[in-house]
Amino acid sequence: MTSTAKAPTPAGRTAHPEHLGHVVFITAAAAMGGFLFGYDSSVINGANGGIQARFDLSSGVTGTVAASALLGSALGAAIAGRIADRIGRIRVMQIAAVLFAVSAVGSALPFAAWDLAAWRVLGGIAIGMASVIGPAYIAEVAPPAYRGRLASFQQAAIVIGIAVSQLVNWAILNLADGRERGTVAGLEAWQWMLGVMLLPALVYGLLSFAIPESPRFLIGAGRIGDARKVLADVEGGVDLDARVAEIERAMRGDHKSTFKDLLGGRFGLLPIVWIGIGLSVFQQLVGINVIFYYSNLLWQSVGVDPSSSFFYSFETSIVNIIGTVIAMIFVDRIGRRPLALIGSVGMGISLAAAAWSFSFQNGSDPLPAAQGYVALIAANAFVLFFALSWGVVVWVMLGEVFPNRIRAAALGVAASAQWIANWVVTITFPDLAEWNLSLTYVMYAVFAFLSIPFILRFVPETKGKKLEEMG
Repeated sequence: MTSTAKAPTPAGRTAHPEHLGHVVFITAAAAMGGFLFGYDSSVINGANGGIQARFDLSSGVTGTVAASALLGSALGAAIAGRIADRIGRIRVMQIAAVLFAVSAVGSALPFAAWDLAAWRVLGGIAIGMASVIGPAYIAEVAPPAYRGRLASFQQAAIVIGIAVSQLVNWAILNLADGRERGTVAGLEAWQWMLGVMLLPALVYGLLSFAIPESPRFLIGAGRIGDARKVLADVEGGVDLDARVAEIERAMRGDHKSTFKDLLGGRFGLLPIVWIGIGLSVFQQLVGINVIFYYSNLLWQSVGVDPSSSFFYSFETSIVNIIGTVIAMIFVDRIGRRPLALIGSVGMGISLAAAAWSFSFQNGSDPLPAAQGYVALIAANAFVLFFALSWGVVVWVMLGEVFPNRIRAAALGVAASAQWIANWVVTITFPDLAEWNLSLTYVMYAVFAFLSIPFILRFVPETKGKKLEEMG
């Protein structure tokens, strides 16, 4: 078999500029699942008040409905890797797109709270699948020199999805005269908020037909010619024979990874799997999704009117995008670990400041002016530091850190742990906030500071390494 490359170069080192545009396109298309992930997980923020009023729910039950999607996400994350190994990465994207679409329609037309929760679980399965397949696919098609920045597309898409959901919610609220239960064309505002997700779900499904299958899956399926074509398109001037041989050597001893392959460490699982779980859990225990799931109710509880609370939520989403762009610029320049450490310190300080501010809250009365400003600044600083660090770094590292022989199963376990931690934080926040909002934020700050020794002691740097080099 002869190479179509012009001259041999170190296998997989980089992509020629003329090929990079194609790589960016397929990465962005795959990351559309991340957009839906962000949109679906955050859109509930604007709908919570309307849902609570429509079905006359307590704070605890409202939290259960909001968090129901996360249980589905844990399931979707657990099964996505195995399904992708059997039928391919693209087919999993298409399944997720269908589930997103069905969930959007069902969530917009529920007849009871449990019915809504069920549709949210279905959408959660799609979120979980997208959370696994996006980083895995991007890591497998991206040239190593660009992989960190391209893998960051997943988080960029997530934060854009969050921002768009807040903007859509705000627009629908205005159409409904500022009332979460106001009607627009026969449906309440919160129903439109949940149903609009049908449109990006259809776009995701269509884009999945326009991008190639992962070369690693193709080689594993014996489709060497197809794999060579994809590698030529995404990596450009490389020795294709050498590149295919390199991937084949890495896969030769591999098999379809299962949970049993993750066992063998002193504490049951292999150490690298615990590291992946730790990254996932710490990312959630700092309370980031409290901002995106409950910020409207949070700001209203301290005296901000509903229209302004929607504005603050959207403004925070813009800060999230800015932080993500910063991370995309620096993740391949200074590395994953330094960014994570910067973020941990910044998040801990910001959360501590927010806790101090909320300690002045007196029942349902608004915060004093000074403390209110500090709370708003602290919330935005927290989101900024999260976005420029853990928001991007965790998804990049989960696509990189595991050896080939266990990557699919380990990524599924780590992502499932992330969704379970997300569920715990989301379902407990309403009751914790009613108990003591300030101490709740102290708890999140403690987890932010605890993540620092975890990074220093356990987390390896994966910057610039090929997936085949992960041992």
